[in-house]
Amino acid sequence: MTKPSASPRSTRRPAWAGRNYVLLTAATVVTSLGANGALIATVWAVFAAGGDTGDVGLVAMARFLPLVLFLLVGGAVADRIPRHRVMVAANALNFVSQAVFAALVLSGTAELWQMMVLTGLCGTGQAFFNPAAEGMLMATVTGEQASRAFAFYRMAMHGAAIGGAALGGALVAFVGPGWVLAVDAAAFAVAGALRAFLDVSGIPDRKPGGGLLSDLREGWQEFIGRPWLWSIVAQFSVVVALIGAVESVYGPLVARDELGGARPWGIALAGYGVGTVAGAFLMTRWKPRRMLLAGTLGVFPIALPSAALAVPLHPAGLTLVMFVSGVAMEVFGVSWMTTMHQEIPEEKLSRVSAYDWFGSTALLPLSTALAGPAETAFGRTASLWGAAALMTVVTALVLLVPDVRNLTRRAQDAEAVAAGGGAVPAQGPSADAEGTLRGSG
Repeated sequence: MTKPSASPRSTRRPAWAGRNYVLLTAATVVTSLGANGALIATVWAVFAAGGDTGDVGLVAMARFLPLVLFLLVGGAVADRIPRHRVMVAANALNFVSQAVFAALVLSGTAELWQMMVLTGLCGTGQAFFNPAAEGMLMATVTGEQASRAFAFYRMAMHGAAIGGAALGGALVAFVGPGWVLAVDAAAFAVAGALRAFLDVSGIPDRKPGGGLLSDLREGWQEFIGRPWLWSIVAQFSVVVALIGAVESVYGPLVARDELGGARPWGIALAGYGVGTVAGAFLMTRWKPRRMLLAGTLGVFPIALPSAALAVPLHPAGLTLVMFVSGVAMEVFGVSWMTTMHQEIPEEKLSRVSAYDWFGSTALLPLSTALAGPAETAFGRTASLWGAAALMTVVTALVLLVPDVRNLTRRAQDAEAVAAGGGAVPAQGPSADAEGTLRGSG
């Protein structure tokens, strides 16, 4: 018997890449383009206003502090009301805050307290956006193709990050940071408009909980009852904090003082982006059976950029190291997402993700605020070597947890895949570092 021919829709894109998946991917590409340039532009805006290392750390802290404070509330809210509405509202807040920031920088009137307030509003938006986005993304793709779908999603996101970082560094050098911040504001507006068209009619209604505090307790019980989950989140509370200090403070300073300015740092970040694309492509082909073991081993190279900046390496060498770190990050990232997809119930994902985000980012305000004083007390080189060493130690320690070494991938039921069961995995701590530090949303 002759098989039916493929439908026109299936010839355009894979069956798992539905309308919501395409909209979410397109929105993330747009914000990745803007946010990776804005990361560089914010640092140079502080410098242009006469700020120093400590001021850069304070501005970074001002963003991370509300992110940490509101994450748990954001996760509970996202499990109670339609997630796409939370995402659009968060994008609107980010658009307004970045637009005002850009206007102040372009007018030459930006003061430190204003930059702290506006980046704080941006962090508040991210606190509500991140858990909602994970839950929404989880409902877009089904079954055994989930990890592949998310790997392609990440390839698109990181591909945009390559262009955003390189273009952002160049634009800061040639036209100044204000215009780059304006582009980021426009990106949030476009992304919010795209997310407003998400179709939620096929997503099952969630049963109302017993209140906000009850929802938070239920999420905490789910979180603390899984040793692999809380141990890796504890690990990444240190790793993400150190990445925050390196990317937000030390990296731009080394670039300014040793490498020639914003452009080499933008190219290095683009090298990281190329590595993440390569790593995501690798993970579309490779499905390690012991997902968390493979992923955790992939965390060790993430310490290399700190060591490279401590030397410091020539820009070409730094870019190569950032590339390797990007590949390693994706090995962990996709492995973590697949584990989350396999182990966490969909109706609890936003709350569990909120605890994940909270733990992974809890030390960010402290680390960025202390980056300047640490440089004064120990020197920039010693601080960078210390960051590299600490990342390595905490990663080695998490391998002592049996579930991290032994948790294995379960085969998906073929009929469930055909029927559309399952979900796309959520972003884990590795993506937390990227989304938090680069501001993609």
